[in-house]
Amino acid sequence: MNRSALVVIVQARMSSSRLPGKVLMPILDRPLLARMLERLNQCQTPFTTVVATSTDPSDDLIEQFCRDEHVAFFRGGLDDCLDRHYQIAERWNADIAVKIPSDCPLIDPRIVDQTLQFFLDHPGQYDFVSNLHPATWPDGNDVEIMTRACLERTHFEATKPLEREHTTPYIWDTAPETFRRGNVSWQTGLDYSMSHRFTIDYREDYAFIRTVYEELYPANPAFSCEDILALLERKPEIYAINADLAGVNWYRNHLNELHTVSANQTRVLSN
Repeated sequence: MNRSALVVIVQARMSSSRLPGKVLMPILDRPLLARMLERLNQCQTPFTTVVATSTDPSDDLIEQFCRDEHVAFFRGGLDDCLDRHYQIAERWNADIAVKIPSDCPLIDPRIVDQTLQFFLDHPGQYDFVSNLHPATWPDGNDVEIMTRACLERTHFEATKPLEREHTTPYIWDTAPETFRRGNVSWQTGLDYSMSHRFTIDYREDYAFIRTVYEELYPANPAFSCEDILALLERKPEIYAINADLAGVNWYRNHLNELHTVSANQTRVLSN
């Protein structure tokens, strides 16, 4: 498979309601987005990476970052991430599109490769493969893969705001016969999706991620998910930084709309 046939789309915008500007916050003197792209560059699977941002003026900073870093980018509607993904797949003529959020700067490239390899090892068998339905790895290792035909159908059929904003719910939350779906689970048999939080949405998440980088990156820039877990075993005080947020995700605001997500797959923040 050639590199241009597979495009990894990293969603990024400055206007986060809970932690504005989080994607460009510094991690060891580099923007968080740069650190995440560095992680993706460690993947063994060949692909083209495109940053998907919005036309909102606040995202001029992300465009400038991409230009400075020589990273491909695309700008589209602020809340229609599905359209951004579709337009990128069309513009880059990609057979396969991969959704990875920009708030996963600790994503393990090995997990990305494993999920991609499962999809590629089963040509023509799946329209959509992810490692999120059900999720098993620590939150922040999100990989969702879809064929261009699947993405195109979704783009033209999905109408709910949550389907447009989150790109893939129309695919994984519809009847089983709508799309051929697959899932890759953590081979350990463990499920840390609700107990370990490696993603960023709050100030505590930033402190956690920054600390993990400070502890692991200098000795091993390609540190793994297992390296992080070993660090948290040695220094539980690091785990405690954002432990109260483990399990908090966007599902909590849409349980009355989603058909395949239950209350035990999300957590509501206590006051």
